[in-house]
Amino acid sequence: MIRISVVVPAFNEERLLSATLANLLRVVPEPREIIVCDNNSTDRTADIARAAGATVVFEPLNQISRARNRGAAAATGDWLLFVDADSSPSKNLLEDTFAAMQTGCLAGGATVEFDSRDLVVRFWLALWNSASRLMKWAAGSYIFCEAAAFRELGGFSEALYAGEELDLFRRLKRLARRRGGRIVILHRHPLLTSDRKARLYSTREHLAFLLKTLLTAGRTLRRREDCAVWYDGRR
Repeated sequence: MIRISVVVPAFNEERLLSATLANLLRVVPEPREIIVCDNNSTDRTADIARAAGATVVFEPLNQISRARNRGAAAATGDWLLFVDADSSPSKNLLEDTFAAMQTGCLAGGATVEFDSRDLVVRFWLALWNSASRLMKWAAGSYIFCEAAAFRELGGFSEALYAGEELDLFRRLKRLARRRGGRIVILHRHPLLTSDRKARLYSTREHLAFLLKTLLTAGRTLRRREDCAVWYDGRR
């Protein structure tokens, strides 16, 4: 039987973490372990995680890739499942995930769904989901990977403050080709995740970041100060 380790990176997530962990306990079957990486939070994130029965590890440097890697280092499962603290996978999505794990899949992710009626947000989300399925890129909010493969590749790049999931899947696709394995993006039951980045940041801010990233050939992804959408603390 597959043993799965769920890794939840969390920085000041006291508002959403309790519901996320309750959902994970409901939909992820045994045997399992749930690991929350407290990424130097200043709120009750760690206390909430412990109260829910999760294993809590600490990463002092506020960086998403380091938080995910720190959680993965404490994991003992055959497979790693990375779920963001503002995301709620359904039981159906977990069933599709386990089916993929058992049929020659090396790693994968899922399309994403927001509870938003904003047409601009829905357009960009549809664009991302199409690119995700075409290019076999997983959104960072839901990634599953064979633990041995993750460790063989060295995990998420700690040179990156954003876009680390795309870099990981670039390397995973090469490994899958060598092994004859598959990368899958599940789409029958999209991951429900928070639209807070769309609500808290303007279209202008998002476009400015995208343009700067393109003009600098991705160098912004290597500087924390350029990745404010992920690190300025807006919640």
